[in-house]
Amino acid sequence: MPKRIAVLGTGANGANIGADLTNAGHDVVLIDQWPENVETMRQQGLRIEMPDEVLEQSVRAFHLCDVCTFTEPFDIVLLLFKAYDTRWAAHLIAPYLKPDGLLAGVQNGMTTDVIAEVVGAERTIGCVIEISAAMFDPATVMRHSPPSRSWFAVGSIDPATRGRESEVADLLSHSGTVEIVDDIRATKWMKLVSNATTLVSTGLLEVSIHDAAAQPGMRNLMIRAGQEALDTGVALGHPVLPIFGLKPEDMRESNRLVDMLLDTLLSGFTLKQTITTVLQDWMKGRHSEVDDLNGLVAAEAARLGRRAPVNAAIAELGHRIEAGTLKPGPDNLALLKELVGD
Repeated sequence: MPKRIAVLGTGANGANIGADLTNAGHDVVLIDQWPENVETMRQQGLRIEMPDEVLEQSVRAFHLCDVCTFTEPFDIVLLLFKAYDTRWAAHLIAPYLKPDGLLAGVQNGMTTDVIAEVVGAERTIGCVIEISAAMFDPATVMRHSPPSRSWFAVGSIDPATRGRESEVADLLSHSGTVEIVDDIRATKWMKLVSNATTLVSTGLLEVSIHDAAAQPGMRNLMIRAGQEALDTGVALGHPVLPIFGLKPEDMRESNRLVDMLLDTLLSGFTLKQTITTVLQDWMKGRHSEVDDLNGLVAAEAARLGRRAPVNAAIAELGHRIEAGTLKPGPDNLALLKELVGD
């Protein structure tokens, strides 16, 4: 019997995955909190614009308020809300997940244990996602990294789900390359290293990742933020693991590991015009994941009695933007240097 699947959260990444799964013939519903997005999906389907092709896909779309009408539980739920929405979203869908179902947090941030607290570790799968995409209009996605240039990692945190990782991996394989890993927490922290390098920092300047990295002095600050995140992860006990399809032997170049991660991201997963999810959120007047990215690194470092000054400065400027006292723009590079002391 076909598995019943839900994609909970259909912004840019969730829409991509939902369209790919539907196109592959899976029994999947898409659930979102943006009313216009849901209504447009219902009326026109999804339009996924990629560099070399366009996918137009009809889908089954539902509002959050429709969840209470579902009568059959889901085998697998892919959660793609923002990291800060993880707990309430997991609570929302928990009654509609089968007793032996799986909830996978296909998200940035260290969300796996939050999900496990809600639905139980025996129904939780951790996941890392790397898709470059943007969504500004309902049901229309600009996907800069098509499936051939997208990457995922999945892993268990409980013996009950060991051996079941492939149930999620097989689904995500329609949207990119998937690796099953033994230590998903450490792998997610490695993605946090990459995110701490790029997402908020480049959003502060209101330019693409490529353009930000080309600004005098900016790449150095980005690398320092990533190195602070890497060092904090090691202090927390996380091993340094390969991501983005890199091999263990690649990771042995530890003296320039963050540089390598940034170069891999720029060359393999993004286009010259790719802007980060954080900048997209600010352009839409929305709260971003700053506290789950650089803010988390700074907080964890402080908890350990360490310092992460570049991450703390990036988070502070991000908070100013969200408070409305600062606007994203190139002048913020000088502010960032001033806060860091350069």
